[in-house]
Amino acid sequence: MPARRRPTDAELAILRVLWVRGPSTVREVAEEMGRESAYTTVLKLLQIMAEKGLVRRDESARTHVYRAARSERATQRQLVRDLADRAFGGSAARLVLQALAAKEASPEELAEIREWLAEQEGKREGAR
Repeated sequence: MPARRRPTDAELAILRVLWVRGPSTVREVAEEMGRESAYTTVLKLLQIMAEKGLVRRDESARTHVYRAARSERATQRQLVRDLADRAFGGSAARLVLQALAAKEASPEELAEIREWLAEQEGKREGAR
């Protein structure tokens, strides 16, 4: 995700709404965010996001409908990849260790991490 396509915090908040709700009008996004009075701000952000390729705009009806251009998972992966490259010299291990040191993981999250690691080990052993 080039720097110009990287979403800002405000854009990520809008993307979260679109990922949960699906295609939505400006008014629906503003209402979901509790920012009904900021309709023009949300509209301007969505217009910028369309220019950046973060959202797609359906102009077939009088009221334009916006949808996320990429899935939540794809966006998160690209943001993590970018962070790993910029802040951790490309090291996924250093990124994960710092993330776990910065915020304590719940027992459920730790179980999920262990499960993922076991799957990765299984893939490596199967490839040998």
